[in-house]
Amino acid sequence: MASSEVDQKFLGKLAKAVETDNPYLAQALFRILGLSINLSSQLISARKQRRLDSTQAPPLDLYFHIIWLSREGLVLLEQYVIPMVGKYVELKVLAYKLRASFYHIFVLFHNTPPVSTMAFGTPEGQTNPTMPGLPPNRVDKGKGVARDGEDGSLTLQPPHTLEGGPVGPPPGFGPEPPTAFLLKPGDYLPEAHRCFQEAVQLAEQLLWGSHSLRLSVKTEYAAFLYECVHDTEGSRKLANNTIAEVYNATEGVDDDMFNDACELVAVLTKMGKRGLGSSTTLRSGGAQGSGSGTHGTPQAEPTTTTATTTAPPGMI
Repeated sequence: MASSEVDQKFLGKLAKAVETDNPYLAQALFRILGLSINLSSQLISARKQRRLDSTQAPPLDLYFHIIWLSREGLVLLEQYVIPMVGKYVELKVLAYKLRASFYHIFVLFHNTPPVSTMAFGTPEGQTNPTMPGLPPNRVDKGKGVARDGEDGSLTLQPPHTLEGGPVGPPPGFGPEPPTAFLLKPGDYLPEAHRCFQEAVQLAEQLLWGSHSLRLSVKTEYAAFLYECVHDTEGSRKLANNTIAEVYNATEGVDDDMFNDACELVAVLTKMGKRGLGSSTTLRSGGAQGSGSGTHGTPQAEPTTTTATTTAPPGMI
């Protein structure tokens, strides 16, 4: 996701690399990095609270913060970054991946209709469609309003023209989601899917199979397919194919990228087994060095490699 450690590493590194050549682009990248670090803690809090009590949605202020940070990150990307990444290979892939990531967050937390358990839900016990906690509105059967007559008896009088239907709910409690003032409600799933497909295509064209940024794109896309599109088989297939690409890659990587690749392979291995029995295994081999300070394609054993980065959506 836009909050992953791999993406944050590349954001900082690439922002520093283009600072002399394009200071405005570097400034936008550093701002997105700051948003990403802030967003990371918010997403972790939302997922933890959802795991602790799946019947209750996280606090509104947490939702507001997540949607606002994601919206601001997307605006920065589309206005100040994507138009200027044409000549930068890794930065181009990262920019398109981050755009898909922000749309992924919109689908998780703000989509209409909801497609994820992370979406803002109606609290249990809400019986009134417009006002939480109120009983259902009584149906007017056309008998008017009962009032006391002059002799003390009850008489039926037609309702006054100013005594119309029930008072509407205040902003934020109507049929639209409470985050509607931050981001227009709508179905963001098709756009998110298109953005992921474009990012994957760029990653496959511009980066080699064991590049950790390419793995980050494929890992989040597999998570998106699983938790938003609900395509379990497609998610498993993508995860397993990505692992095969890593094993077949011949390019060397430095120590840092090698460690990131090993961690992402461990996550992909778990994704490739979701919904299957424990007997499913994947082939693996030993890592081969390709020179001083570099490694060959990571060949980590799934049973011994432990992911230390924050797991992507759908894995926690």
